Amino acid sequence: MSARGKNMRAEEYGKMGEESRMDTVYDPRRTESKWYRFWEESGCFRPADDGGGNFSLVMPPPNVTGVLHLGHAMDIALQDILTRYHRMRGLRALWVPGTDHAGIATQAKVEEHLRGEGLSKDDLGREAFLSRVWDWKEEHGGAITAQIRRLGASCDWDAERFTLDEGCSRAVREVFVRLYEKDLIYRGNYIVNWCPVCRTAISDIEVEHEEQEGHLWHIRYPGADGGDGITVATTRPETMLGDTAVAVHPEDERYRHLIGKYVILPLTDKKIPVIADEYVERDFGAGAVKITPAHDPNDFEVGRRHNLESVNILNEDATLNENGLAYQGLDRYEARRRVVADLETAGLLVRTETINHSVGTCYRCGTPVEPRVSRQWFVRMNTLAEPALQAVRSGRLEFVPERFSKIYISWMENIRDWCISRQLWWGHRIPVWYCADCGAETCAGEEPPACTSCGGTRLTQDPDVLDTWFSSALWPFSTLGWPEETRRLKEFYPTTVLVTGRDIIFFWVARMIFMGLEFMGDVPFRRVMIHGLILDAQGRKMSKSLGNGVDPLELIEHYGADTLRFTLVTGNTPGNDLRFHPERLDASRNFLNKIWNAARFVLMNTADAVPGETDGPLALAERWILSRYEDAARRVTGAFQAFDLGEACRLLYEFIWNEFCDWYIELAKNPLYDREQPQARLAAQRVLLLVLEGSLRLLHPFVPFITEEIWQNLAKSGGTLMAQSWPAPDGYRDEEAEWQMSLIIEVIRAVRNIRADMNVAPGRKADIRLVVAGPEEHAALEAGRGYIKQLAGGEQVTLLTAPAAQPPQSASAVLTGVTVYVPLKGLLDLDKEVARTRREISAALETEARLEKKLQNAGFIAQAPEAVIAGEREKLEKNKIRLKELRLRLAELQ
Repeated sequence: MSARGKNMRAEEYGKMGEESRMDTVYDPRRTESKWYRFWEESGCFRPADDGGGNFSLVMPPPNVTGVLHLGHAMDIALQDILTRYHRMRGLRALWVPGTDHAGIATQAKVEEHLRGEGLSKDDLGREAFLSRVWDWKEEHGGAITAQIRRLGASCDWDAERFTLDEGCSRAVREVFVRLYEKDLIYRGNYIVNWCPVCRTAISDIEVEHEEQEGHLWHIRYPGADGGDGITVATTRPETMLGDTAVAVHPEDERYRHLIGKYVILPLTDKKIPVIADEYVERDFGAGAVKITPAHDPNDFEVGRRHNLESVNILNEDATLNENGLAYQGLDRYEARRRVVADLETAGLLVRTETINHSVGTCYRCGTPVEPRVSRQWFVRMNTLAEPALQAVRSGRLEFVPERFSKIYISWMENIRDWCISRQLWWGHRIPVWYCADCGAETCAGEEPPACTSCGGTRLTQDPDVLDTWFSSALWPFSTLGWPEETRRLKEFYPTTVLVTGRDIIFFWVARMIFMGLEFMGDVPFRRVMIHGLILDAQGRKMSKSLGNGVDPLELIEHYGADTLRFTLVTGNTPGNDLRFHPERLDASRNFLNKIWNAARFVLMNTADAVPGETDGPLALAERWILSRYEDAARRVTGAFQAFDLGEACRLLYEFIWNEFCDWYIELAKNPLYDREQPQARLAAQRVLLLVLEGSLRLLHPFVPFITEEIWQNLAKSGGTLMAQSWPAPDGYRDEEAEWQMSLIIEVIRAVRNIRADMNVAPGRKADIRLVVAGPEEHAALEAGRGYIKQLAGGEQVTLLTAPAAQPPQSASAVLTGVTVYVPLKGLLDLDKEVARTRREISAALETEARLEKKLQNAGFIAQAPEAVIAGEREKLEKNKIRLKELRLRLAELQ
């Protein structure tokens, strides 16, 4: 260890404690709003003008009219922790906040509000409706950002963006036009996922699949030549009205004679062909499938290969249209019921099976979606996907944890063209105009004055808007000023890291990657830190239907933001879901109270500390805690570099609670209270201040409010803690001191355990005898003799060299390198303790007999639940351990 570590100078901790102004109890409600206002008004969240490099990230934009949930809270906490950490490391830190216009969700909210007034969007018209949505956004849009502030988010609010603001809108139009001109955006009839409630197409990844009970109906299609025909099975018999073929495998001997012939579409007089296609699995079911090109994505592809007609039978609201024949106007489920009944009447329903199958539902409203052919806008993905795949394969962009890169690659390798048009009014309107004179279409960033083909002025803009994720895909560069070459874009793109949930890797992350590569020529971020979902204590997803949701704002009101932040990060490992146990909030609050009380103790006992050099080397306890502090700082920094913030929390908890508070503060009390040893007292004061100050720096990214409050009480010079530097190695590591102190702590614990087991009164001082194995142990325990007397209740501590006989009537503990003996004579009434221990042994024997009899009872074993039997066996095992301990104690007493 360096001389610097053994002889610490006062200027190394910088500030001395003043007379404590800290309240007896920490009140987050008074503290948190005060410090957040100070930070924001002082410009602390803006990047510094200069620094040792740049750090940047963009906030996944929450819905502008949304409210904070626990998932948001965890996401914001993780981002803020990383931002504060890098800011303290001396980097110019930029965290860009913002909100998403959330097309479907926001429009649905406003439409619901209009229904309460007896109106619909069509009653108002497009422009008036959009005006109402903007009013709604202005009225409710600030709620989510106010809630984010409550969490302590240190993002640059001067840089706040909205996906429909002027700059983002310009970026969206520019991207659309460029992709259109490269033929990477096209319009065509294609099978899409249609939500009949939201009345819009949604992309594949916006469809959530859930297992539901349903039926599989086996229907006979009679042969057009009067033969038996063929039997097919379907879960959606009403779509049979849109069938244009029945397909079989070309090598299936059962149906080879039917290929090229016709069957009659049931309940109609329409003839449809039997075709051969390798898409059919001949070993699955009957080996024949109905082909409905307008209402099944696989059938759509079969139809394109065989030039089949595509017959749409559904209206936008999922009622049947004119192609539904006698069922026109019926809801799809009522039409299904009647079709099944009519098939049974006609003798064409062969059988019905009850099955469980996967049903696709709209991720917004939960309604089962309908595959439906519709004219939509698409992005061609093959060209864009390849560079995005290569970026991850080459390591240019990394996922944390790495396993998510495999998931990303698998999805990108099988990606389909992206349907980007939505049948909504709220959103980025597609920048394409149609000419009423010549039918040409014009794509432009601004409204064209005339048709580019014929010069006509009768132009109509496409009524659809873009998928919300289209504008979100540009977020890392549109928020920094693109398409302008702004200073911030040059300095902070690519961003350093993206923090996001595993549930939106495909919705958002993949799209940002290929858009960034296409328009910026580089990945949008170097790393993607993936976190899991927050589940309830039983491992279930939180939802309104289960009633297990938790309001983070209520938790902040009751516990404070720091407690919630620490709870959400502790135990959090990258990529894994986190079970939320409410009782862990109390544990986190207890930890913060521990820090608060430790700080009060330090301030109360260092008010008279005088700056200057200490004379001579530091005592063992001071050397030990400085070494442990530096090791904790090193390991916490390593956890940050690995993005393992949950591990960083655990390390800080262990160091501050166990080593600093439970051990060093107790060890420091003797020199602090001994006015006759001023140099030892001053050294303890200075070490307490240094370790407290350093611990506050390490803790600040996780719990910024309480650490700032303590810092302001600690510091004379003012200034905010968030602008202080991150602890760096300072030469305090001392492995010898750590080994010696660990042995001393083991001895103290052993003596405490003996005193507890033997029911020795706390006030009685013990004669402690230590038999050591060698000179190293002897030197360590000699140095710690005073600590052992102080913390183990020792009258005297005697060191003996092995071998040495056990003193009569003594309790013992065998440790590595030392055996501990505590003579019991004079500490307790031996006869009384012997009698009490014998009674406890008798009770334990009775319990053992009772449990063994119960577990040997065949009736109990046959009828009791397995968990109950396991519980009884566990009780028996614990009782046996207890009995062994009691017998050992009796032997020592005798």
